[in-house]
This record gives sequence, C-alpha cells and structure tokens, in this order.
Amino acid sequence: MQSLVEPEIQSGVILYRSDDEIATNIRSYTLAMDGDKLVGFCALHIHSPNLAEVRSMIIDSNYRGQNIGSTLVAKVCDEGRLLGLHEVLALTYQRTFFERLGFVEIPKETIPEHKIWADCIKCKHFPICNEVSLIKTL
Repeated sequence: MQSLVEPEIQSGVILYRSDDEIATNIRSYTLAMDGDKLVGFCALHIHSPNLAEVRSMIIDSNYRGQNIGSTLVAKVCDEGRLLGLHEVLALTYQRTFFERLGFVEIPKETIPEHKIWADCIKCKHFPICNEVSLIKTL
C-alpha cells in the first residue's frame, strides 16, 4: 500500500500515513485488485454517527480511467449508508471527479466536524491549502 501512494505523498496530494496508522485502520480500507496486484484503494474514516470521510484514495497510474476510483467511492458510500451515516466528506484536489459522483462543494469552514482538521497539520501544504471540500448526502 505504501509503495502505491508514495509518489502522491511526495507531491502532497495524499497525506502520509504510517504503517502503524494503516494497520490500525486497515478495516477502513476498500481495495481494488487485478488478480494478485493491488491497483487502488481508499478508506472510509468515520468521524461521528453522521459523518465519514473518503481518505487516501489512490489508483495505480496504469489503471486510471477505468472507473476503479468511482467504484471504490461507491463502495465506501454504500458502506456508510449501511452503517447509518448521513454524509460522506472528501477533501481533495479532484473536485470534478467527486462532483460526477454526486458530491457538492462546501466551504471548508462549514465542515461539520472540527476534529477533521487534526490531519491538516500533517500536510506539507499547511496552512495554505488548495484542496476543496465536498460532501455527499447518503
């Protein structure tokens, strides 16, 4: 998993997650496989009984454009719905991708759960951030 996200971590598109953090949250991840090869993944991180976040989404560059990302997001949204969540948040540089999936942009200041910002301090772009926040009602 780490080797797949390394280039995006270096560019600042994805936040670094330690091996321990990934292991602790491994049940949050949904994987995309091509046979035995890991070609993508994302996590559904639950913030509250109402809100979760799509995190750490990555698709191997050789597999992009094949709807793998859309399928992963749909699966984690389905999981959120089954858990009784009401909204799923995405903090991303890929606004158009998430808008195609039914997410709508919201001002970052209106993000409903302040603890989300605890991760921002880890970002190489903090405090000047160009990410957009989008939310989808389930």
